[in-house]
Amino acid sequence: MPSLPDMTTPNVEALAADARAPRPDPAETVPELKPALFEGLCRLGDSTLVLGHRLSEWCGKGPALEEDIALANIALDLIGHTQMWLGLAAEVEEAGRSADDLAYLRDAMRFRNLLLVELPNGDMARTLMRQFLFDAWHHEMLERLTGSDSARVAEIAVKALKEVRYHLERSSDLVIRLGDGTAESHRRMAGALDMLWPYTGEMFAGDGTDAALAEAGIAPDPASLHEAWHGIVTEVLEEATLGVPEGRADVQKGGRQGRHTEHLGYLLAEMQFLQRAYPGAEW
Repeated sequence: MPSLPDMTTPNVEALAADARAPRPDPAETVPELKPALFEGLCRLGDSTLVLGHRLSEWCGKGPALEEDIALANIALDLIGHTQMWLGLAAEVEEAGRSADDLAYLRDAMRFRNLLLVELPNGDMARTLMRQFLFDAWHHEMLERLTGSDSARVAEIAVKALKEVRYHLERSSDLVIRLGDGTAESHRRMAGALDMLWPYTGEMFAGDGTDAALAEAGIAPDPASLHEAWHGIVTEVLEEATLGVPEGRADVQKGGRQGRHTEHLGYLLAEMQFLQRAYPGAEW
């Protein structure tokens, strides 16, 4: 098993204590940052929301009971992260909307998720490879966000990081087992990697919103995450006997700015149907 980033319990407790320490919050003291912060929070919350929904589509259809339950639990973790990120986004926006409003009452062009997470599940190889590539990025992003100058952002990151550590360990292990497994499992994992790799570049492509948040100390420059992410991914893929795709210029991006594949519209039509058909329904 590769040597994944160390996140032992004492370190998590130290991060939590640091996140609770009083500090001036730029999100509150610099009002002009709020539009960029709202956008950044939606990018985090939308990616976890969409991926959580994608994983939930495996419920009752997994190849084994253990895998079925595990994917459902990871989906629940991601939806929990969404509640925190979009809940804070709604507070920052100050427009009377809630996390549920942002999740269920926005059109596709208003979503800011990574394109990677909206792609269809395909077979289990594609689902697990997508999860691993996202988990490696998600872990590095959250780890950096625990040091955010925004106490609220840091607090959410600390809570989410404990779960994402497990997500990364699990997806890494499965990629290795299947990549270095049978000829058929290796073929499928290699095909999944080749198909998904062009969508990973978007994780590190920054824009004006990212620059504003990085300058304020709220979030890292996306490009600064690439080296650590690539190190994790390379180590796991090498142990899985899968080559790391190099020199691929066909980077697919645009989701973080609201330009999506056709797949997101179909996903939202299913996910948002009940709330749109019966506005304000409670049970």
